[in-house]
Amino acid sequence: MDLASQFILLQAFATWFVFGLISFVQIVHYPLLKNVGTDEFGEYERKHVARTTLVVGGPMIIELVTAVAALFLWPPSLPQWLVYVGILLLVVIWISSFCLQVPQHYKLKDGFQDQAWKILVYSNWIRTFAWGARSLLLAWAIVCM
Repeated sequence: MDLASQFILLQAFATWFVFGLISFVQIVHYPLLKNVGTDEFGEYERKHVARTTLVVGGPMIIELVTAVAALFLWPPSLPQWLVYVGILLLVVIWISSFCLQVPQHYKLKDGFQDQAWKILVYSNWIRTFAWGARSLLLAWAIVCM
């Protein structure tokens, strides 16, 4: 297996991992945040953010590095537009994360706020769909390799 194929596989595994995690968070975890006790919520949120960062940080960095590397290592047998669409989806994910979700988590660290929670839950669909689309694109690339 050549280097380009190895990078595509590594990118796919990182993307699939994060897509699985964000799907769980979106469908199960975020909606249940509303049910955490008011007195405990701030501490719960701080621990949630710290632990989630430990789990998701590495795969997100791997995904980003391998996506950028794909600009230079993409196999000529695969359509080049896949690389650009994949990177565009990553840009959407990272912008959404830092402009929408992170600020809501920051607000929630001080205690439950219904509006911040609603923005978090609804805006997180952006990342969920973007990672889902990346997952499909990379699956297609692997099948076509």
